[in-house]
Amino acid sequence: MSWFQGIIGGAIGAEALNLIKNYVEKNGGVEGVVKQLENTEIGEKVRSWVSTDPNKPITIEELQKAVDIEKITEMAKSAGLPVDKAKELLAEYLPVIIDKFTPDGKLPPNSKS
Repeated sequence: MSWFQGIIGGAIGAEALNLIKNYVEKNGGVEGVVKQLENTEIGEKVRSWVSTDPNKPITIEELQKAVDIEKITEMAKSAGLPVDKAKELLAEYLPVIIDKFTPDGKLPPNSKS
């Protein structure tokens, strides 16, 4: 987990780190996550996380519409978290993670990890 934690630099807690690392890895890396979410109703917000502009936040409700609830449930179970807590952490920290991985406003080469 050190590569992931190194990029995040302590920006989030261990629960959120494990949950989001799992989500990113199971969905094609940072590039895969961005591409999946860009094609949903939160696409504009996702593009703000990649750009050098301020990050636009997402709500739990928006997250639930953009990410399959079965994926969230599976991730929560893997992380040992209640589903509601997983949704809360993903909505709060997914923008932070994507932003940290795209500091120059573009996806890094080989962002699949």
